[in-house]
Amino acid sequence: MTDLEFMDRAETLLKSVELGCDALNDSTDADIDAQRSGGMITLAFPNRSQIVINLQKPLHEVWLATRSGGYHYRWVDGVWQDTKGAGNFFDQLTQDATAQSGLNLSFAAS
Repeated sequence: MTDLEFMDRAETLLKSVELGCDALNDSTDADIDAQRSGGMITLAFPNRSQIVINLQKPLHEVWLATRSGGYHYRWVDGVWQDTKGAGNFFDQLTQDATAQSGLNLSFAAS
């Protein structure tokens, strides 16, 4: 994958997260504060916990940091897959956002 392809796909992922937060805030009792700074998004929950999504451009990876741990994702077969085989980005984000918010939340690629 070229740097440009990585940035296009990574930007689509970040936009999906931002749009997902907006949709969840509008349709549920979630109050997720999504702050973007360049290639990083910080999701802050009312209980003061956070989820951080950060682009690692030189590695062509997206990193996800949550209470449950840190995860690294690479674009494989059309999906952001965990580098250790633990699943895909949006499934993990959904699981951790649900755990950290106490609400049944769902994130998906747009």
